[in-house]
Parts: sequence; C-alpha cells; structure tokens
Amino acid sequence: MFRRFVTKHPRFFQRLLEILPGFVSWNLILFPYWGILVIPVAVAYFILIFDIYWFFQGLTIAITSSISHLRIQASKKFDWRHEIESFPDWKKVAHLVVVPTYKEPIHILERTMNSLAAQDLPLGQIHVVLAMEAKEDQKQRGEKVKILKKKFGRVFGSFVISVHTLVAGEVVGKAANERFATFVAEEEVIKKKKLDWAYLTITSCDADHSYHPKHFSCLTYKFLDDPNRYYTFWQPAVMFYQNIWKLPAITRVVNSLSSVWNLSQLPRKDRLINAQNYSLSYRLLREVGYWDADVIPEDYHIFFKAFYKTRGKVEVEAIYLPLFADAPESDNFWGTIKNQYFQYQRGAWGVSDDPYVIKNFFLTPGVPFLPKLFRVLALTRDHFLWPVNWFIITVGISIPVLLNPEFARTVLGYTLPGLSSIILTVSLSFLVVMLIIDSKHRPPRPDYVPKWRGALIPFEYILMPVVGLFLGALPGIDAHTRLMLGKYLEYRVTEKV
Repeated sequence: MFRRFVTKHPRFFQRLLEILPGFVSWNLILFPYWGILVIPVAVAYFILIFDIYWFFQGLTIAITSSISHLRIQASKKFDWRHEIESFPDWKKVAHLVVVPTYKEPIHILERTMNSLAAQDLPLGQIHVVLAMEAKEDQKQRGEKVKILKKKFGRVFGSFVISVHTLVAGEVVGKAANERFATFVAEEEVIKKKKLDWAYLTITSCDADHSYHPKHFSCLTYKFLDDPNRYYTFWQPAVMFYQNIWKLPAITRVVNSLSSVWNLSQLPRKDRLINAQNYSLSYRLLREVGYWDADVIPEDYHIFFKAFYKTRGKVEVEAIYLPLFADAPESDNFWGTIKNQYFQYQRGAWGVSDDPYVIKNFFLTPGVPFLPKLFRVLALTRDHFLWPVNWFIITVGISIPVLLNPEFARTVLGYTLPGLSSIILTVSLSFLVVMLIIDSKHRPPRPDYVPKWRGALIPFEYILMPVVGLFLGALPGIDAHTRLMLGKYLEYRVTEKV
C-alpha cells in the first residue's frame, strides 16, 4: 500500500521528504526554548542525552583518527609498487582520471597534473581527461589547454580534453561534466587504446587535488587484491592543507578540523561514503548508469545509486594515503570567509539527496535490511544534525534555564548545567588528540610565516564557538531551510587563488 501511494504521488512524497530535514532541525533547535516552559524535565534529559552523544562522538573521532594516522604512516612507507608485481596481470590495470574544471587558474591545474605525473606507477597506465565547461571564456580555456597539452600531452597513457555544454535536464555541477567526460573517454581513450573494462578504474578528481606519489600503485594493489573489486569504491584521506598557512585563523581552524574528521571516517566501513575524490571500477560505473546529470551532490548520490542497484553489495574501502586539497580562499579576509561559508552551504546541500536515499530505502527490493538501515541512519543523522549540534552543545541548558527560573531552582534544574559542563569539558580532551594528529599531517611552516604565528595555532581553537556558528550551523540551517521552502540551490564553484 505504501509503495503504491509513493508511486502514485511521487512529487508529493518528494516534497514531503525535502521538508523533513528542515522540519527536524528547526524543531530540535527550538525545542529547548519552548519546551523548558512546558515540559522542562523532558528538555533537561534531551540536552543531557545530547551531551552524552557528543561525548561518544568525540571519543570515537579521537580513536578512529588515531587509527587512520597510524595506518597512513605505515602506508607511506610500504612499497606498493613492488607489491603489485606479485600479480601476473598488474600491467593490464589502467586508471582513468577525470578532472572537472571551471575557471581554475593554470597553476592550480598544473599542480594537479604534476601530482599525477609524480606517481610511481608507470604513467602509461594513467589516462587523464580534463573535463572543461563550454561556458568558460573560450580564449582563457584555449590558453590553458595549450599550456597543459604542451607540458603533459605525452606524459600519460592518454591526455584528453572534453568540453561540456549544459543541456536540458542537467544541472550545473560536477556530475553533468563528469558524465559527459566519461562518454568522451569511452571514444577517445578506452576504444582507441583498447583498454580492458575488467581492469579499468575511474577516478573523480577535483581540479585542486594533489595525490601522494604512491596513490595509484596503492589503488592498483587494492583493485587486484579485492575479490569484490567490481562493487567497491576507494576513498583516500582528503585534507585541506595545500593553502592552510595562507588562511585566516577562523577558517584555518575549520579546515583543520574537517581534515581530521575526514581521517576519522576512513576506518568506519559501516558508514564510510566516498566524497570529493574517489575511485571505482569502470564496470561498476557502467552497470549503474554513470553519474546522474541532474544532481549536485554527485559523490553521495553515485554511492547510493550503486548501493541500491547492486542490492547492497557496494562498499567503500579506505586508501590510507593523504590527498591534499585547497581550502576556500580569496584575496581578502571577508572574501575567504564568504567562500568558506558557501562551500559549507554546498556541503550541507547534500541533504537534498536524502529524499532519494530515503525513498529508495522503502522502494528498492532485495537490499538486506540491516546494511541499508545503518547506511540511511548514519547519513540522515549527520545531515539532519548538521545545524543542530552547535545550538545544543554551545548554548545547551543555560539560556533555557534562564527562561524558566522556577525549574532552575529544582534539583534537576540546579545540577544539570554543572553536569552538562563536566561532560562537555571532558569531551574537549579529545580535541587535544585531534590537534596532535593535525600537527602531524599539516605541511611544515613556510618561511613567510613568522615562528610566533605558528606557535599560536593551538590557541586559535578558542575560536571554535564562533567558527561553529558562522561556518557550521548557519550554512547548515540555510541549506535545510532553502530545501524545505523549495528554494533550490545552484552549484557554486569555489574561488581559487
């Protein structure tokens, strides 16, 4: 009956699911303020449970990011290039790298290509597609193509340029460009080079990403060694460190924490989802029908599209090697803040794909119940609570108690602020672990940064309450509210300098 209803009223059900994240987040944010006047005991226990939840979140992040750190250190030392030679068919493996770009400066693109050219895998096994957009100024696009072809045209197995024009039914974004570039690659690379689809991976690479030199030899090993290779995504540790020393303190803090967060997710196979830069077998991509050109959050979407179409067979495996990316930056302080805000707003807009995930949870037959339940719960928890965390943790019980002085004089009302403070204070000890891990992976202080400024970095974390509000909660609730009201967000390319 439920399936029949959804099938009969798809647009109604879609809008219902689009309203749900904003409805949940706004109600959780506002609940302590009206609830303290009506059901104060329920509010007290709600905040206490949330504090305990946050304590275990901090503990988990500290543990899993430490595990990732140790594995990355070991992986850096491991000779993946030598190990792949133990497979008799290792030379058959080819890697297609799609690099979507729009208005990125030439030095950014050169840096990405240089990181690919520095791989210890034979470069003839790497095939690059630079996926450009037709709406970029033709002259500027042509100049970049000329420079890059001259420098890298003969370096890789293939170096192909695709130029995507937006057509009806597509939305501006990475997915539409990648999809078009893949079709170009099939004609210009796969068929011409007679690559074997059974031994071909495809990598989605942002234009500002730089690979570790062992990345593709590690990927080759994992591909060959995995009996589930055709149902696997591979995800490296994306770290926003390439320009970390150029950032103002307020955005350096948030990008350092985001980098450690990405590290912490790698050992969590129960919830790890590919994001930003990832690889999969070309066979899997073709089987599920490529990227969908009408979505913005293409990384989460392609995972769940594959997850449902393969009846839950798909998994994400970590590549324990760092992949450096640029944090949002501009040529002035406020421009950098603005760019960072819009990047997190776009990240929070990933909630727009939750209706697709939730709808298919009910409508797709044959997917094992527990795996899909855990996947959907992890996704919706992260997305729905994105704007909520700051308000409950930072404001907590203090303001609600002020709104109800009578409850504040009760035993529970008197003890709760202190108990909540103790839990959150202990939780801050996990931040020390994150700071240590951040310091181990952050690039060395460049000469143009004074020593005293480098020494002050640990003290920058006193900005966390401000950062959490303006670069966490607000872009999150902004995205949720837009989706709830049907004010759909358009893709915005992050400025590169």
